[in-house]
Amino acid sequence: MSIRRLPETLINRIAAGEVVERPASALKELVENAIDSGAASIRIRLSAGGLDLIEVTDDGCGMRAADIALALERHATSKLPDDAIEMVETLGFRGEALPSIASVSRMTVESRIRAGTAETGGGWRRVIDHGQLVDEGPAAMPPGTKVRVENLFAKIPARRKFLRSARSEYAAALDVVRRLAMSRPDIAFMLEHDGRRSLNLQGHMDRPSRVAALTAKELAENSVTLDFERENIRLGGIASLPTYNRGIADHQFLFVNGRPVKDRLLIGAVRAAYAEMLARDRHAVVALFLDLPPGEVDVNVHPAKTEVRFREPNMVRGMIISGLRQALDMSGFRSVQRPSAAALAHWQSEPIDAQSAFFHPSSLGEGPGVGRFRHTRFAPIGPTLNPSPEGKGLREALSGYLSAPLMGRAAEAHEAVPEGKAHPLGVARGQVAKTYIVAEAEDGLVIVDQHAAHERLVLERMRRAMAVQGGGVPNQAMLLPEVVELDEPACDRLEARIAELSEFGLEIERFGPSAMLVRATPAMLGAGDSRALIEDLADDLAAYDAALSLKERIDLVASTMACHGSVRAGRVLSVPEMNALLREMEVTPHSGQCNHGRPTWVKLALSDVEKLFGRK
Repeated sequence: MSIRRLPETLINRIAAGEVVERPASALKELVENAIDSGAASIRIRLSAGGLDLIEVTDDGCGMRAADIALALERHATSKLPDDAIEMVETLGFRGEALPSIASVSRMTVESRIRAGTAETGGGWRRVIDHGQLVDEGPAAMPPGTKVRVENLFAKIPARRKFLRSARSEYAAALDVVRRLAMSRPDIAFMLEHDGRRSLNLQGHMDRPSRVAALTAKELAENSVTLDFERENIRLGGIASLPTYNRGIADHQFLFVNGRPVKDRLLIGAVRAAYAEMLARDRHAVVALFLDLPPGEVDVNVHPAKTEVRFREPNMVRGMIISGLRQALDMSGFRSVQRPSAAALAHWQSEPIDAQSAFFHPSSLGEGPGVGRFRHTRFAPIGPTLNPSPEGKGLREALSGYLSAPLMGRAAEAHEAVPEGKAHPLGVARGQVAKTYIVAEAEDGLVIVDQHAAHERLVLERMRRAMAVQGGGVPNQAMLLPEVVELDEPACDRLEARIAELSEFGLEIERFGPSAMLVRATPAMLGAGDSRALIEDLADDLAAYDAALSLKERIDLVASTMACHGSVRAGRVLSVPEMNALLREMEVTPHSGQCNHGRPTWVKLALSDVEKLFGRK
């Protein structure tokens, strides 16, 4: 077959397959054009999810009649003043969107130059039906531009039949508008679908207010703000507390120079920042705005401009991780203010991890199933460690801290200590179900999950010990080294991380092709089940080792060890031990959630208690 030149209409349809995948894709291009026009208000009308109608009206700069005709030709744009495409600062610049959309629909473009510009006059209309000009002439309209797209893919049934239902297409279109509206809080947005108004956002809003209006009102109470700058790169936005999370990642909004993107590098950085604070199937709610010089990012790597490429990807990734963690560190011991019903249902229905089947022998009662739990001893709870500036005495402090055994059963707290009202988490009054600490605060009752709380405290202690100059986590040598049998690949993974594990006080060595020899364990973990610890570490490295950086693998190891070294549910604590835990929580970062993202404490306000008894 001889080579032939494709007709213009077919070229446009092929281009439309790359740019216009569905109604939401066409809507994205039209709204981006409206934003680039300098509009202060954008009105959007949809019908049948955009299948029957997409109409975008703005009050931007407008176009002359000749500009409208040129805009409907391929590779014609007003957004590149020269050939320096790497310096583009607008959302759209390819010049393919309008002709591609017009080739697969009936498009009407009406525009009028904004008053006060060099050239003013009446409006002009141009109608294109699946690539063919069918009408043009004067149009009575206010300054700005209106683009109307009807019957998308009507003459291409092969494309239309693969589209989803009108409801699904509308959901995708709504997500597009939300992301674009979030990127420009200074612009007013109105969205109407089948005669019903879905969004009505005023202009000149601040960024946190716009994000809260487009996500959930309770996000403002359960989030932290970010504002960091490093080497001409600025990171801003808001991020939810780990305890305020969702089951899918669709509530993560990422922007690069005001452009909504779904970049794998950025998504991975967010996941890494929350690595040890969220369950593996839960996702944080974030809206991150990354601003950097245009020459440092390539936005011309994807037809829909949803992916970008950074000149220094490692620096960008590190800035996002460190920025998020620093902001979360500043949140202190905050827990979720109002857990959503979905989050509570997830926490309640989540299967108990194998690591949680550890109980202290003295706390085991009579009853069926008691024999299946492994007996172990755990480190007591104590005050926050404060090593000297010279780094001396850390081992001695830890040794003394861990040597006092937990004795006796929980004692009743008859009255609060004098300074009790000064403590945000109150004073311990007792223990419920050998699992939950009940404390009295000045403004309500606080209920603490002792295992979840202590798990976080142990992890932060390990981090502090690692941060000491030239230090590491003190270990405790085993009287008789224990042999742990594993499969050969698991032993290979552990052997490759021997040096890293030794920094956490875990000394192991290879013992034949399918076994590891455990010589010492972290002192703060007590005499736990080293076999189970090694097995869990091997499983974690198998699941995440290849995908995580060295720092993230270290955090994963610390989190796994902390879970093994924490006080278990079913352990009876004395009142001093409970108060010690509460005091340490108040000064420990991230103590509002455990290493898996579950809340460690909740507060019941006194007004709520009074309502339960009809006093209010």
